[in-house]
Amino acid sequence: MAENIFNAFKMAQQQFDEIAEQLNLDQGTRELLRHPLREYHFSIPVKMDHGMTRIFRGMRIQHNDACGPSIGGIRFQPQESVNTIRALAAWTTWTCALMDLPMGGAAGTIVCNPHNLSLLEQEQICRGWVRQLARNLGPLRDVPSPDVMTNDRHTFWMLDEYEVLHGAQSTGFSTGKPFESGRSRGSKEAPGYGLVITIREALKEMQIDPNTTTASVQGFGTVAQPVVESYHQLGGKVTAVACWDHKVLTSYTFRKPEGIDGKELQKMTDQFGSINLKRAREFGYEVLPGDVWLEQDVDILIPAALENQISVDNVGRISEQVKLIAEGAYGATTPEADRELAQRHITLIPDLLCNAGGVISSYFEQVQSNMNCYWAYDEVLAQLESKMTAVFGTVSELARKKTLSLRHAAYIMAIDRIVQSCKARGWV
Repeated sequence: MAENIFNAFKMAQQQFDEIAEQLNLDQGTRELLRHPLREYHFSIPVKMDHGMTRIFRGMRIQHNDACGPSIGGIRFQPQESVNTIRALAAWTTWTCALMDLPMGGAAGTIVCNPHNLSLLEQEQICRGWVRQLARNLGPLRDVPSPDVMTNDRHTFWMLDEYEVLHGAQSTGFSTGKPFESGRSRGSKEAPGYGLVITIREALKEMQIDPNTTTASVQGFGTVAQPVVESYHQLGGKVTAVACWDHKVLTSYTFRKPEGIDGKELQKMTDQFGSINLKRAREFGYEVLPGDVWLEQDVDILIPAALENQISVDNVGRISEQVKLIAEGAYGATTPEADRELAQRHITLIPDLLCNAGGVISSYFEQVQSNMNCYWAYDEVLAQLESKMTAVFGTVSELARKKTLSLRHAAYIMAIDRIVQSCKARGWV
């Protein structure tokens, strides 16, 4: 039974191994990049509201920092595994390299369910996580950012604790902070805006008018919410959105064939991206099982939630109408599903490219915070668009020239850059 449990890190290593073979990397380089440089595992004691002490498990994994300080999310997950965090750290490394950012990849977690914790308990957990890592984090070492079930409040508590411990202002310590505390303008829109830029560029190459397209989205959090808005501005129509309901611990798909109003849906959504079923029905949404988002007769599928969402077990349920898949979450599609999609001639924009908007905006915020000089909203999005468009074009050109998938082309570019940095440092 254990053999059937999805292992995100094995998948990440499998993806790496394919590219390492193509690049003919030596064994030492392969071993260096197949595994994280550092892992920190620790316990966080917290005095709960009822007076008892409870111990929470925390971790931070720094995959590779040859190109610069690490950057990556910190998530709250009640059933998180170390292998998922290792994979996320590796994928973030490759994304930074692909986008030519002077940063490395990291990821972290605190094993907890914030729905069962008061704000005071959540604050103690965040501050305890920083205390355990105080010497191994910082603007020039490792920069945490919000991820699954964390938000600007959590990263600000972390920033405040770091400043207390170090006795100095250090707004570049974290990203995704409250705007009044140094968050970059445009950062909330960036993950979705960046993803839709890649869709726009792919549709151009496929000679498809965005105004004629429809999409189905999985997730309604920090990536998916701005995706719905940006895709609507592009001219497309989202007809279905799926999300997890934390109260009943199951997922639902919300469908409206005439098109979903993203702002309307956000008004009935909580801070964790769960949509209120009763209100959705009142506004005319069909409420369907959570996995139905994948079966919709649309042109584009956008998995923007978690890893392992399109696999060999469900890829056959994708409609014949689907022409494009845009991965808004790391590891959303397994290698086995990749092969079947290729056989069906469905274009897939890989996570390293599609999901880069959030990483780029985090880098922008860190730069601005370190300089204590902040850019205008339009400037942030213009720089993001310029970088996303240019990198998409380079990846696409390499894919055509070498007859590769977009994923393989993106990985070749990313891994080669990391290898060159490691060589320059004398690591390999």
